[in-house]
Amino acid sequence: MYLTHLECPRCGREHAADDLQNLCECGSPLLARYDLPAVARAVSPERFGLRPADLWRYRELLPVADPRHETSLGEGWTPLLRAPAYGAEIGIDDLMVKDEGLTPTGSFKARGAAVGVSRARELGVRHVAMPTNGNAGSAWATYAARAGMRATIVMPLAAPGICRRECVAAGADLRLIDGLISDAGRRVAELVGASGGAVFDAGTLREPYRLEGKKTMGYEIVEQLGWQVPDVIIYPTGGGVGLIGIHKALHELRELGWITDKLPRLVAVQSTGCAPIVRAFAAGEDRAQPWPDAQTVAFGITVPAPLGDELILAALRASAGTAVAVDDADLLADLRDFAAREGLLLCPEGAACLTAARHLRAGGWIRAGERVVVLNTGAGLKYPESVDVSDVPVLS
Repeated sequence: MYLTHLECPRCGREHAADDLQNLCECGSPLLARYDLPAVARAVSPERFGLRPADLWRYRELLPVADPRHETSLGEGWTPLLRAPAYGAEIGIDDLMVKDEGLTPTGSFKARGAAVGVSRARELGVRHVAMPTNGNAGSAWATYAARAGMRATIVMPLAAPGICRRECVAAGADLRLIDGLISDAGRRVAELVGASGGAVFDAGTLREPYRLEGKKTMGYEIVEQLGWQVPDVIIYPTGGGVGLIGIHKALHELRELGWITDKLPRLVAVQSTGCAPIVRAFAAGEDRAQPWPDAQTVAFGITVPAPLGDELILAALRASAGTAVAVDDADLLADLRDFAAREGLLLCPEGAACLTAARHLRAGGWIRAGERVVVLNTGAGLKYPESVDVSDVPVLS
């Protein structure tokens, strides 16, 4: 294993990677660091193509030392699909969609769960707990079951019903709350505090290894493009782990010398009903203030106070990127339009990225001829209510 330590991006303090860790003492999430020169000596990009088509092909850049602890259902290596018809309609001829809906639990959350559960298992964890907007809970419940671990999941009542059913099917201790993910987070903190160390808090960015699973989306995009980078990557942003992870992956690849191009501009997409990152970015602030009365049909990005706000905003500014908020009505219309033109039903969060791409191209921020990658973070089939069928005729 090439993992050397954990680092706090806020205060710079280093933490031992072999110790079970949550946040730094200063309150910041921790980032896993690797001996990248040693990785470069041990493996070359050409080697990955000879390995299985899952995220564990990048094992030198992942934190699990003993393969016996790897908990996998074949996650990763999702398709990067061209979208020529819709792209032509909005003026982006080289538009591509990274379809995370084909992961084992139907969303990109399976990546973080696979690596997070594997590392937790390796470090001796036997019971994890987390708040969730839905998909992360179903993924962690599933992978915890696969690893022989217990899972307690606290989920808002308004979360997609299929996620609730997935947790129950996986044997998790599911608890529902009439509130938002921030309310669920407080309940998890109470549970963890009362457990005397028996329950590990696996909430978003409260442990450092979910991020390591999510970053593999960045590796895959680059490898699937022949070890080249796109001009723009557009990402639906709630907790922001995927965006932070992709940013981290791109910098690791550049430090390894495997890419030399200018790095992509990153775009964080939120809803006008919950846009703390967009507001902070526009104001030039380093921290986001909690968003009151958060609500949107894109439930996965309903995060009024993301813990990783500093890291999200830093990634956007370091990449010369931006943050965009879109209306629910627009994203639902684009979801239908894209499906009709390309034959792929996106999740509402993925559709929000299409709306952002359309607006950014119309405004000139995305330029003609640029290659744009949109992340569809989940299977559209998990959100049946996103398509209105009330006007479909019934034949007699």
